Amino acid sequence: MGETKKGTSKSTSWFQSLKSEFNKIVWPDKEQLKKETTVVVVISVVLGILIAILDMVLQYGIQLIIK
Repeated sequence: MGETKKGTSKSTSWFQSLKSEFNKIVWPDKEQLKKETTVVVVISVVLGILIAILDMVLQYGIQLIIK
């Protein structure tokens, strides 16, 4: 039970497949990683600022309607 035709267990076969897939991964070099990290941080900051501005405008508009 749990044996495949090759005589290895299912978990061993699964780990071999996993190792094979990990060997196919192309890891970014240091420069590419720096550039992509910078882009992610800048976009996150810009979106955070835009959301904060939108929140303040909506809050101001709602306070005008309520008063």
